[in-house]
Amino acid sequence: MSSQNSFAAARAFALVLFLALSGFLASSGPASALTAAATVRDANSIQLGDVTYRLDGVDAPELDQVCIDDHADPWTCGIEARDQLAKLINKRSVGCDDVGPEKNFGKRHRAICTAEGDKTSLNEQLVKLGYAIAREPIKANVKPAAGEAKSASAGIWKGCFVAPQEFRTGKKDGTLLGAACRPDRDKEIRGVLFPEDLTMPPSCAIKGKLAVRARVTGNIGIYHLRGCPSYPATTKPDRWFCSEDDAQASGFRRAYNCRRPK
Repeated sequence: MSSQNSFAAARAFALVLFLALSGFLASSGPASALTAAATVRDANSIQLGDVTYRLDGVDAPELDQVCIDDHADPWTCGIEARDQLAKLINKRSVGCDDVGPEKNFGKRHRAICTAEGDKTSLNEQLVKLGYAIAREPIKANVKPAAGEAKSASAGIWKGCFVAPQEFRTGKKDGTLLGAACRPDRDKEIRGVLFPEDLTMPPSCAIKGKLAVRARVTGNIGIYHLRGCPSYPATTKPDRWFCSEDDAQASGFRRAYNCRRPK
């Protein structure tokens, strides 16, 4: 074979290889695993960079949720659960394996997350400590850990609470859970778990109000930003949110008279 033919063959091979690699790279999606410094948004959610993951198989109290402790006192269990997750991470890098999008809020994905150096996922550890209950997972299996926490009256199980999903939807007649629930104090307990004047968590000033009319758009409520005409008039919100994404992830839409603050 002449040197000219050899050069042409080599160039053709290089072109084929380049096109094959280009096609492979184009068809490859983003990596399913991400490791980075973590920001704990709440006990359900971890932010790595600009990506927020919800812990798969986990349902932890919301930041504005109130529980009753083992001394029958009101307890900001959602804030405590968030702090427990932060303690588990202890400023280490966190790796999250993406297992798929949230069913009702595709902007967020579910993940199984593990702190650097740990063999057990944060999902399982948080549930085992009793600061979250099990929810229907995509992949994570935390049910054994949930059973252990309940049997040991660990975390929120030592007191009395409603499932976070029932708190989110304002289901005041939902099942009472925990070792400290007393059937003879049912009305008083529910009054504590669903207070008329819900305390705002720090830096979470977005007001949410459950509303039947929101169902027209497939939501359960409406949220109001500071600066909205409706904000001052919403004096007894059902929920407090730290961001619009948090409100939307909980099934709330923005009030129509709201505009983004400048």
